[in-house]
Amino acid sequence: MLKIEHLTKRYGDKLAVDDLSLHIAPGEIYGFIGHNGAGKTTTLKSAVGILQFDSGAVTIDGLALDADPLACKARLAYIPDNPELYDFMTGIKYLNFIADIFGVSPEEKKARIHDLAERLGLTDDLAQPISAYSHGMKQKLAIISAWIHQPRLIVMDEPFVGLDPKASHLLKQMMREHCNQGGAIFFSTHVLEVAEKLCDKVAIIQKGRLIRSGTMEEVKGDDTLEEVFLELEDGTC
Repeated sequence: MLKIEHLTKRYGDKLAVDDLSLHIAPGEIYGFIGHNGAGKTTTLKSAVGILQFDSGAVTIDGLALDADPLACKARLAYIPDNPELYDFMTGIKYLNFIADIFGVSPEEKKARIHDLAERLGLTDDLAQPISAYSHGMKQKLAIISAWIHQPRLIVMDEPFVGLDPKASHLLKQMMREHCNQGGAIFFSTHVLEVAEKLCDKVAIIQKGRLIRSGTMEEVKGDDTLEEVFLELEDGTC
C-alpha cells in the first residue's frame, strides 16, 4: 500500500531523514515511533507529497508519487498533528467541500457525513463556525474529512493528541475497521503504550534514521533498544 524507498530529506545542512525505507501492506496498522524532532513529521509529509524530498521514491497503492501525484493523493488522506482547517467555514460546509474535491456523490456524501459525525459526536456542532471549535473538535472534523472519501491509505501525525478518551477509543475502532476492509494506516506517535496495543507493526526513528522495524514483539525483543524504550515509557521523549 505504501512503499518508501531510501527517502532522504535535508533542511539546509541538517539531515532530517536519512535513507529511510519502509513497506506498509494492506490491512496493516503501522506505528511510527520516535521522540519529538526525530524526523517523524518530515517523513509523513514527504510520503504524502506535501514536502519535496532530496532523494528516494514513494509508491502509494502501486502508483509512483513523483510520476502521478494527483492519483496518489486521491487514494490517501493525511491528518497533521495540528489540523489547519478553514476557520471561516462551518463544519458542514468544510466537509461538503472536502467531499466535493474527492468526487464523492451527493448521496454518499450526505450518508457518510451523517454516519461519521454521529459516531464521533459532532453532529450538533456542524452548523457552528470552525473558529469556535476546540482543538478536540477540530481533530474530530479532520478525522471525518479523512474518512469521507474512503481512501486506501490514511496517514496521521500524532492523531490521539487532544482527543478525549471516548473519541480516542472510537478512532482506534475506525482504524481497525479500515484495515479489516483492506486499507492501511500509517501513524506517528511518541506514546509507546498506544503502539503496543494498536499496531500490527512499528518502526522506530532516531535522529532521522530508521533503527528498527517489525512486529512489536520483534522490536521489543531487541536488547539494543532498551534505552530508547525507557525514554518512550517515561515520557522524556
